Amino acid sequence: MSARWAVYFAPPPDSPLWRRAAAWLGRDPSGAPVAQVAPPAGLDAERFAAATASPRRYGFHGTLKPPFALAAGAEAEELQRALATLAGEVEAFPLPPLQVGTIGGFLALLPTAPCPPLEALAARCVAELDAFRAAPGEAELARRRGTGLTAEEEALLRRWGYPYVMQRFRFHMTLSERLPDAERGVLAAAAEAHFAEALAAPLPCDALSLFHQPAAGDPFVLAARFPLRGAQSS
Repeated sequence: MSARWAVYFAPPPDSPLWRRAAAWLGRDPSGAPVAQVAPPAGLDAERFAAATASPRRYGFHGTLKPPFALAAGAEAEELQRALATLAGEVEAFPLPPLQVGTIGGFLALLPTAPCPPLEALAARCVAELDAFRAAPGEAELARRRGTGLTAEEEALLRRWGYPYVMQRFRFHMTLSERLPDAERGVLAAAAEAHFAEALAAPLPCDALSLFHQPAAGDPFVLAARFPLRGAQSS
């Protein structure tokens, strides 16, 4: 049960934001070859690669349903059909503009305003696909609790297998590891310049993206995109 799946928001692989993110992280989860951009002044290439290691492995995304192993008896094909059905029931909608910010000590692209349709979509993904999720093991639960959870987050962990869903959901597209303040400032300035042009364009939420991690420790790859209702084909 080492393979995992996740439901993400991700822009189309041919979009400017996807391409800029792939270059920032040094990996394109759709499989296209890409080299990481030159590190900002004050960091060498090795340190820049280390500072972006986790988001590079997970692939550029905003989480809607966190990574999960399939429940006993569940099949990936069934999951894909359910995801296609869900996507077809949700009207595509615009996301608020994104900006470089900080969440939990790491850099991310964050929305500049609340987005109720996005919050509702994430809640549907968590709840309506829950039958496909295997319950987390004790080691995973202990790791989550080790970060220090509130009573509300503990209840969410027990019910949904993850503490930051439903009312604790906060959309973000991760760009770095947790960083010391000074280093985070350097990377934030570089990220603002790197993403400026891509973030100036309107960004629709037009599909649900299914990502797959074949085995523990492997990079997540883009398995399929399921268009939302009314989405324009690219």
